[in-house]
Amino acid sequence: SRLPPSCVLRPTELPSMRRQAAGLLRVPCAVGLLTLALLAPAWSIWNFAVVQGASSSGAQLRGLAGRRLAPQGAAAGLGPQSRLNEASGSWGRSLETFRQAEAAVAEGSSEKKGGIDIALMLYFFFWYLGNYYYNITNKLALNAGGGATGFPMTIATLQLGVGVLWALFLWGYPDCRSPPKITWSDYKATLPVGFTAAGAHAASVFALSAGAVSFGQIVKAAEPAFAALVGTLFYSSSVSLAKWLCLIPVIGGVVLASLGELNFAWAALITAAIANVFAAFKANENKKLMSTAGLKDRMGSVGNQFALTMINSFLFCCVLTAVTEGHKFGAFLKLCGSSNVLLMNIIFSGLWFFGYNELATMTIKKTNAVTQSVANTAKRVIVIVGVAIILGEALPPIKLIGCGVGIGGVFLYSIIDDLVKRKK
Repeated sequence: SRLPPSCVLRPTELPSMRRQAAGLLRVPCAVGLLTLALLAPAWSIWNFAVVQGASSSGAQLRGLAGRRLAPQGAAAGLGPQSRLNEASGSWGRSLETFRQAEAAVAEGSSEKKGGIDIALMLYFFFWYLGNYYYNITNKLALNAGGGATGFPMTIATLQLGVGVLWALFLWGYPDCRSPPKITWSDYKATLPVGFTAAGAHAASVFALSAGAVSFGQIVKAAEPAFAALVGTLFYSSSVSLAKWLCLIPVIGGVVLASLGELNFAWAALITAAIANVFAAFKANENKKLMSTAGLKDRMGSVGNQFALTMINSFLFCCVLTAVTEGHKFGAFLKLCGSSNVLLMNIIFSGLWFFGYNELATMTIKKTNAVTQSVANTAKRVIVIVGVAIILGEALPPIKLIGCGVGIGGVFLYSIIDDLVKRKK
């Protein structure tokens, strides 16, 4: 039997129906995101658990507060693989939440309700959440890959590769993100930023493979000291006397943290310092790049700028990986085939790395210098303490004191010029 003509959907009616459906979905999406922003800390952070010390006797799960959690189904005799699947499922749900929020705040970044910038709050929340989860999944991948003697450069490169695939997906998916309209000269101008970003990422990943995440983050917090030196020597930047004096507690804090690090490794200290040098060059090169006339308009968005940096970094890291670890790539593939922990954490860490960096850039563009300083300081504290608890890293008093002194010095370095001006 045929349907009556009134029940037949005409092709010309499809666009109208899609617009109506989109309009109806906006309200529940907005309500859902607001609810998510309020409930996510309790769900995503406090109940998040990661695989710890997987062995033949099983895997140990630990919550953010350090409390050991009984794995679901433990009484039923589930093995490490089943527990891993449960942990991976929680990562996947958190990652999907992050992706949806990124898209939502990109559309309504200027919307305020009751004097509160909801979009900015979401930027901060998912920036912190992404950075937190990246450090955890990155360390789990490095541990599964054998640490510093395993495949740190391969893992660092594949993390960037995951980000590249995500960027290409955003460009290719209809009505998602328009690709940049740059010239060949514009692209060549982006290569120095990509090179320095590749160096910063590769050195940072190696540092985190050679030592504790908390120690690596403390050393990386000393980046302003390297930025001041690089800017003065190579980019004719001027740094006030007050800022130079603020570097004393920054460097002193790193020294104290090094003395308190139970698993101290020179490789971790040196490569973290190298990462800071590359990051300092990257910041200056990026500033010089974006001063090019008309380039910002041709880029189209902050997301496009970061995606291009990610693509260039990936290409440079491919060369580095081929030189340093190319001879054992077959062993890496064999290990991936036998360990879901390694493969899944590489994928998740790559997605978190891309997402939190892009959100951090968006957040910085919407805030002033003091807010940025407070935000970065808070982020360091959350990541250092939170990740140390999750991964069971030691936090002796002298290390905590060094952490506090160093991060406090970084915060003072960021605001000291404004304080001096006010007194004048």
